[in-house]
Amino acid sequence: MKRLLAGWLLLWPILALAGAQQYEKLTEQMRLQLAHWAGDRPVPRLVFRNSLDGQRWISAMSDRLEKRIPDRKQRLELLRTIHYEAVRAALDPQLVLGIIEIESGFRKYAVSRAGARGFMQVMPFWTTEAGRRRDNLFNLRTNLIYGCWILRHYLDQEKGDYFRALGRYNGSLGKPDYPNLVLSAWKGRWKYDGPNA
Repeated sequence: MKRLLAGWLLLWPILALAGAQQYEKLTEQMRLQLAHWAGDRPVPRLVFRNSLDGQRWISAMSDRLEKRIPDRKQRLELLRTIHYEAVRAALDPQLVLGIIEIESGFRKYAVSRAGARGFMQVMPFWTTEAGRRRDNLFNLRTNLIYGCWILRHYLDQEKGDYFRALGRYNGSLGKPDYPNLVLSAWKGRWKYDGPNA
């Protein structure tokens, strides 16, 4: 019984909260940015003011993520990519960590009932909208590029209102559960007071 309950709790973020982003026409500028940046090339560099700040952030986040992703190399690659893509989309990297925790439970190959894929649970129609139908949403960087820029799109549409943008991201606009969980994870478990960039 305990194993069954533990297994259900591990799947809970995927089954309960991975929503279905609604198809929405992107602005031409956003579509071009996605088409230009999408791909699974390695992150070129960390985007911190200095390397010591970068190492402090990586160390703090790595410690928090170790139980979920025991492999150090995978964990560091994920964190570097999250930080790089979040900053490039003008997002707080801790917000992206909160979204990934709630959406996929840090499972790279998570698939929701609606068909959303990967860490950030991106719906496949976004690759078509970006003019890149062949992009693989299970590739780490591809998934994070799409997820970060889709969230940026929704934040722009909602004039910076995180609650509404998160509801749109998850396909649950008007329902408080998902935005509240992400905001709680962002400002709680993933809070970081050191320099980000």
